[in-house]
Amino acid sequence: MPELPEVTALAEYLREHALYRPVARVDVASMSAIKTFDPPVQQLVGRVVTGSARYGKFLSVEFQDRPDDGLHLITHLSRAGWLRWHDTAGTTPPKPGRGPLELRVHLDEVGGPGFDLTEAGTQKRLAVYLVRDPQDVPGIARLGPDALEVTRDEFAALLAGRGERLKTLLVDQTVLSGVGNAYSDEILHTAKLSPYATAGRLTADQVDALYAALRSVLTDAVERSVGQKAAELKGEKRSGLRVHARTGLPCPVCGETVREVSFANKSFQYCPGCQTGGKPLADRRLSRLVR
Repeated sequence: MPELPEVTALAEYLREHALYRPVARVDVASMSAIKTFDPPVQQLVGRVVTGSARYGKFLSVEFQDRPDDGLHLITHLSRAGWLRWHDTAGTTPPKPGRGPLELRVHLDEVGGPGFDLTEAGTQKRLAVYLVRDPQDVPGIARLGPDALEVTRDEFAALLAGRGERLKTLLVDQTVLSGVGNAYSDEILHTAKLSPYATAGRLTADQVDALYAALRSVLTDAVERSVGQKAAELKGEKRSGLRVHARTGLPCPVCGETVREVSFANKSFQYCPGCQTGGKPLADRRLSRLVR
């Protein structure tokens, strides 16, 4: 799933390539992806792209014709969604339900440059909203402070008294926005903290280590991602990961084998040597072996 660094890079890419270009046509290939009806997406035709922004893990394309008449095309790319830029595109409207295309925006002219919102796989969770105010998107209205804007004291206050495991808290967008499954694994590994540690029981030194890891992991990932072509961002993300999606491989820090904890429809990875004192964490599949 695209997280804070990738969505930041996509917003920057759109500012470089789409700014001040008018919308020539909008093709909707999946009505189920469109979560709003007023204003209709066809109201974008003729409007000019004036900016792009990130809200947590939401990507916004902005159309501000007048100070009191702005529209925001906002998408949550979910697990398998992506934004793909094209210099040219077919002029025939796509048939609904065919392939990964969910929405296509033609800029300058039909068949010219623009971007597609796509989603691979069968679990269609990509969501698109056209709103006058980003706060009209329920997921944005519920967002906690941005992970790269929260101060150390604010971060400590977020953790204080919380009974959740660190892994659960870091990915809760209502507590802290922008961090997902992959970067939470990397942050906890860098901080040398167990994913199962209780948030409200950290020492001051552990809070410092976690905050420093949050800043460094996300900042480094943003610096690697911004400037990359949209099509290359997924590969760039994978190349920078040390434990996430590396089950069975040696930890690049201590050499211990990276392990995994699996749930019904997701999993996370960690290094026992760096994070849990060498002890494997309980896993649904292995719980009988690690009690």
